[in-house]
Amino acid sequence: MSFENFGLKTELLSAVAAEGYTTPTPVQTEAIPVILQKRDVLAGAQTGTGKTAAFALPILQLLGNTKGKACKPRCLVLTPTRELAAQIQESFESLGRSLSLRSTVIFGGVGINPQIDKLRRGVDILVATPGRLLDHAGRRTLDLSQVEILVLDEADRMLDMGFIHDIRKVLKLLPNRRQNMLFSATYSPDIKRLADKLLNNPEIIEVSSSNKAADGVDQTVYPVARTRKRELLSTLVRNGEWEMLLVFTRTKHGANRLTKQLIKDGIKAAAIHGNKSQTARTRALADFKSGSIRALVATDIAARGLDIDMLPHVVNFDLPNVPEDYVHRIGRTGRAGAQGIAISLVCQEEQKQLKDIQRLLNHKIPVKKVDGFDQERTVPTQPDTFRKKRPTSRPRYSQTPR
Repeated sequence: MSFENFGLKTELLSAVAAEGYTTPTPVQTEAIPVILQKRDVLAGAQTGTGKTAAFALPILQLLGNTKGKACKPRCLVLTPTRELAAQIQESFESLGRSLSLRSTVIFGGVGINPQIDKLRRGVDILVATPGRLLDHAGRRTLDLSQVEILVLDEADRMLDMGFIHDIRKVLKLLPNRRQNMLFSATYSPDIKRLADKLLNNPEIIEVSSSNKAADGVDQTVYPVARTRKRELLSTLVRNGEWEMLLVFTRTKHGANRLTKQLIKDGIKAAAIHGNKSQTARTRALADFKSGSIRALVATDIAARGLDIDMLPHVVNFDLPNVPEDYVHRIGRTGRAGAQGIAISLVCQEEQKQLKDIQRLLNHKIPVKKVDGFDQERTVPTQPDTFRKKRPTSRPRYSQTPR
């Protein structure tokens, strides 16, 4: 199978070649022909399988064959995070570079006025996060009445982040007749209910078993005392000469603290999480991709939104509370057939989370031990022989006034 077999426009085939794609991935092979037939799609594909191009290419083909009205959005792609939205928009731009289609992205954390200006100039493809999309709808700076194609990408993550009510509000703004696509790395009862309401006789595509970690990712657990995780991480980075690693923490505060500690250990690092401005997040990601920093420390907001070519190492500094998030985290490495390494630093207090993850994966993760790190470091106390002796009793004083 090659991309020529899909009957794509010459302009799209040239863009595909320029991006370095040679052979379609399994999800692309199954999804592209179905989408070109204008059918609804329910696709279960783990992260890193090339699913963005699986819907971007046929959408560009379909929209390029017809002309829209009044330059209102004809395709809407909803995503859970800013980073993912930005990267999907980049894919549409790069793949559709030779087509006369306009696309833009809107998300929170940045000024709304430049987005309003772009929407007023007209756009065919709109990529958005739900909150900012509804902000524009409320300001009447966005008209979704001409949407022909709707894509919900990382739908399970959107539900996890509490976007279900926003999604319902968005659906009320769209025409009833449209082509729908729902992409999800995992299936849950909530996802199935959403699919039943959203999709019309969909083609079901599942290129790998649900809740399965990406093939080609070498997973390892390192038992370590909670207070010695940072020390072990720095040791592994230095001894292994790791040049690029994405580290996940459970909290924003933990990400900031670990970043400072790694810098003190001589490892260039930056943090990326929801409290960071969009400018800071974009700069940190750019520095990481360019090699200016060695470690990018992130919370789960980045688990779905980071697309980094040839990322060799992912580290779970803290195990996630939701087992499915483990799959999404380690899916940042081992992408598109490449090999990757996923390491989890697990303390005694995280044994329940580890069991839940292994139950989801249906196998045990191999364990490696580093001598001395599975015990808490204790500070030796001063020997008794050097302690000053205290009197066994205090002198009693008369309480009678003299």
